[in-house]
Formats: sequence, C-alpha cells, structure tokens
Amino acid sequence: MNTIGNIYKVSIFGESHGVALGCCVDGCPAGIPLTEDDFAEDLARRKSGAKGTTPRKEDDLPQIVSGVFQGHTTGAPITILFHNNNTKSKDYSQLFDHPRPGHADFVARVKYGGFNDYTGGGHFSGRITLGLVAAGVIAKKIIAPMNVNAQILEVGGSKDIESAVAKAIETHDSIGGIVECTINNVPVGLGEPFFASVESEISRMAFSIPAIKGIEFGAGFNVAKMTGSQNNDNILDVNGRTETNNAGGINGGISNGNPIVFRVAVKPTPSISLSQDTFNIKDGKVEPLVIQGRHDLCIVLRVPPVLEAAAAIALADLSLVAQTAKRVFTKQ
Repeated sequence: MNTIGNIYKVSIFGESHGVALGCCVDGCPAGIPLTEDDFAEDLARRKSGAKGTTPRKEDDLPQIVSGVFQGHTTGAPITILFHNNNTKSKDYSQLFDHPRPGHADFVARVKYGGFNDYTGGGHFSGRITLGLVAAGVIAKKIIAPMNVNAQILEVGGSKDIESAVAKAIETHDSIGGIVECTINNVPVGLGEPFFASVESEISRMAFSIPAIKGIEFGAGFNVAKMTGSQNNDNILDVNGRTETNNAGGINGGISNGNPIVFRVAVKPTPSISLSQDTFNIKDGKVEPLVIQGRHDLCIVLRVPPVLEAAAAIALADLSLVAQTAKRVFTKQ
C-alpha cells in the first residue's frame, strides 16, 4: 500500500528514475493558503549538495496539478508532481541480477517477479520522500500553531558531524546517525489509548522513511534503567505542564500538552563504493559487487525535513480525527 491516513490521506507515487514522482493528499480542509513557493524551504533542506550527500542534482520544483484554486485549497484531492531530469539508469544495470546487500533490490525482485523498476532503487528510493515532504508542508499548515523541528544529534556515533562525514568520505564507506524531532504547542487529547496512539501513528509514518530502523519517545530506552519515581513526570499545573518530560509528551497514547519529543535511528546507506561479496542470481554464486552510481554517504544529513513531514502528517490526521469526533459528540 502506498496510502496512509484516516482523514488526512497521503498517497505517494513514482520511481527514482521514472518520468515523475510526487504525492496526492486527500482530506485537506478547504481555504488553506497554498502556493508552490510554500514548498521551497523544506524541499531545499532535503536537497543534496552538502559534503557526504549524493552528487545527483535535481531541480525538485513542485507542480500543483489539482486541489488548489486562486491560492487556496479547494477541499478536493491535492496532487503535487516533481519531474526527474538528471538520471543515469545505466549505472544500475548490474543490480537486477546482483542485488545490493542491505538494500531492497533482492526482496523487490522476488515480490514483484522481476517487473519492478530497479534503476536508482525505483520505488524504494529515498527520492520518493519528495512526496512526503510536500504532503508535510500542507500538514504543517493544518496543525499550526503546533510546530515541528528536527535536528541531527549525531552521525557515525559522533556529535562532531563534519569530522564524521569527512572520515566516511575518506574511507569510501557510509554512516548512519540519530535525528531528534520536537513538536511544540501540542494540545491535550490527541490520539487514542491503543491502536491509534500518538506513538503508533508517528512511528508508522517515521518508518515510511527509507533507512529508519528505530524510534524512541521521551527518555526512550533509558526508562528501562529508571525507577518509577525517576521516570514519572510530576504535573505542575491545570494545563498538564510537567516538571520533566520522560514521557515525551504522551501518556496512555494521548498527547498530554507537553512537547512531543522522539528520536529515530538512521542506518548507513547500503550503496557504498567498497567491494562486497554478495549473491549473484544469474551466476548462482557469491561474487564481488562494486556499486556504481551516485549515492549519499550520510543520508542522515537530509533526514530532518523528511522526519518533520512524517510527524506533521501523523499529527494532521490525528487533529482532523479529533475535530470530527468533537463535532459528532457535540451533536449528540
């Protein structure tokens, strides 16, 4: 499935080296100001260009195809398109038979019987996150005055990001990292106790980002080392403000009015220039693979705007669900 959401529904489409890719957003309220210029900031933050990112350069210019009229959303589905202009598909010709370790090449071939577009990673490419960022820009408008901010905490196990990236470039290897996301001005009451908890909805969106392998909220895995008295967040006022925020802004699956704080673990990019011994399906044996093409040595550098988008999409859906439930309750 390439669609997520209950009311704010996001569908993504396209391939890394296809004609175009993008997203379709359904359930967006009418009357929200929206132009193509609104996407510029977050798309620029996601772009390559910094040391350690792919040398592939794309314009990433959004084209609003539907759902916007005279600078405002209409309430109809919003389709946003991005055209691919800088592709080198021949660099991936060997990967159909000799799949990259750590990548989706092998499972995609098996699942789709070899009919999948494998060039540039196809539909499994991190380039598809363009659609997520675009949908996130709209979601951020819906959830205001809530605001979402993500920042890199470390890469390659180091807080010295520049040095860690330089070492990865020198060794021709890739590195992962940790990104933290904070959402402020969150009202009390979003989410449900179990299957639609704030944690589960944000996590579901976060794991839609390629390379995300772990997530924790608030104190996260450190709670396993705490006592109850250490972990509990003492409530200080009628608005639910707490002395600490070990819960990450969520109790019982429901937002408690404090900032929602979570962190994700980003794995190293599987496409590296070092030779790797891996199975060649055509030859039926393990052989050295040297990957060609243009790839990020540190994809973490481009994750923050994508993670913000994922969180905003989840919160937009939760907010619209809460608003609908409130209207129904009021009518009764």
